[in-house]
Amino acid sequence: MPDSFAPTDRTRVVREPQRGVYDREEIYKILDEGMVCHVGFALEGQPYVMPTLYGRIGDAIYFHGSAASRMLRGLSGGASVCLTVTLTDGIVVARSIFNHSMNYRSVLALGKATIVDEPSEKLEALRAFSEKILPGRWEDARKPNAQELKATSILRLPLTEVSAKVRTGPPHDDAPDMPLPIWAGVIPLRMVADAPIREADCSPEIPVPSYVAQYRR
Repeated sequence: MPDSFAPTDRTRVVREPQRGVYDREEIYKILDEGMVCHVGFALEGQPYVMPTLYGRIGDAIYFHGSAASRMLRGLSGGASVCLTVTLTDGIVVARSIFNHSMNYRSVLALGKATIVDEPSEKLEALRAFSEKILPGRWEDARKPNAQELKATSILRLPLTEVSAKVRTGPPHDDAPDMPLPIWAGVIPLRMVADAPIREADCSPEIPVPSYVAQYRR
């Protein structure tokens, strides 16, 4: 397996090409840190972009939904999709409005998504979703039963045509704006978990699992 994805005409970063990232390890780090992907597809001439949970297993992305959903029904035949994941890392505050920006990491993956029918692969994909969101929960919670598995569709998108775009660092003001007495810099952003809230019918005698109490992103 090559260390980098070969950029194609569809995945090569054209706008700000210096921000393009094709390194497989860096791209997988972004995918593994993200929690929600957006899947774009066309159904009967109408474009749709749907948010959904996902998980990566090796060199494929798995995403899921109700077996009755429009997206899953539209994609189950191997339709072309555009899957994106974006992480926002900071607000870039420049001296001029024109040069304000965001620090971010984003991934774009193109290909054909196909339905997963094999029960063990479906379970492994669901385990990947669970462990991605809350590591440790899969072993504690009840596993999906046959009826729930039947009601859930899983799609697999092989990661073959992929690129990332990343912006880091301070603002880039134009030279004439540099002497202006205006604050400039970066406001870092990160996802923070608050203290867990016990469900009303959950017995207070049940201890909070360590992976819940100490949850970090």
